Order: sequence, then structure tokens, then C-alpha cells
Amino acid sequence: MVIFAREISDSLTSLVKAIDTLTAEHKSDKMGSFVVFCNDDEELRDRLKEMAEKAGIEKCILTIDKPDGPPDYEIAKEADVTVIFYRKRKVLLNRAFEKGKLDADSVQAIVKEISKSFEKTEDKKDNP
Repeated sequence: MVIFAREISDSLTSLVKAIDTLTAEHKSDKMGSFVVFCNDDEELRDRLKEMAEKAGIEKCILTIDKPDGPPDYEIAKEADVTVIFYRKRKVLLNRAFEKGKLDADSVQAIVKEISKSFEKTEDKKDNP
């Protein structure tokens, strides 16, 4: 799971916290998660540490890249937050949100969709 973000917001923090929880819950499924902040603000590192401490983020890795992000990912310039969830090299979810468009309903929908993908895996384990 990877999230590309331009800046910290309450809704992004909510999403990252939810993803952090899913990452811990699905450790046995080898779920990993990280957020790439595409931003060159010199104070961002300290703000990310503060965000992680306040929200209790423990499993999701927070990183910083240049404003354009990694070139191979071609992150849309108008996207404030881009969420990509993949399993076994297959993208299962790819959502981009313009500034201010990521809200509580969006966060809930993302978490639900990711959770469903793990339920399908559990079904296969239970019913070979």
C-alpha cells in the first residue's frame, strides 16, 4: 500500500491511521504501507514526527520525496492525495483526490475496499 500526499491534513491523518491499523491487523498477510509526501517544506520532517506521535502511527512508514514524486509513478500534479493498494503486484485500488476532496466518507470507502480484499483471501484459505 502506498499513499502519495502533498501535505498533512486531518483527513489524510485519519486515512494514515486507518491504514496503520490495517497494516498491523494483516501482518501475517505481509501487508506493508507507506506514505510518500511530495513536498520540499524544510519543516515537514518535524511535522510528520508530530503527526505520527499524536495519531499513534506505528506500522505505516512516512517518507519525503521531491514535489513531483517518483517519476515512474507519474503522480498527477492536481492530485493532493493518491492512494494505491496492490497485492501480488496487481493494483486493486487506485484513487486520486484533489485538494480538499479526501473526506471521512472517502477514508471509510478506502478502508472498506482494502478490508474486502483480505476477506476474499480468508475465504480461499477456509474453502480450498
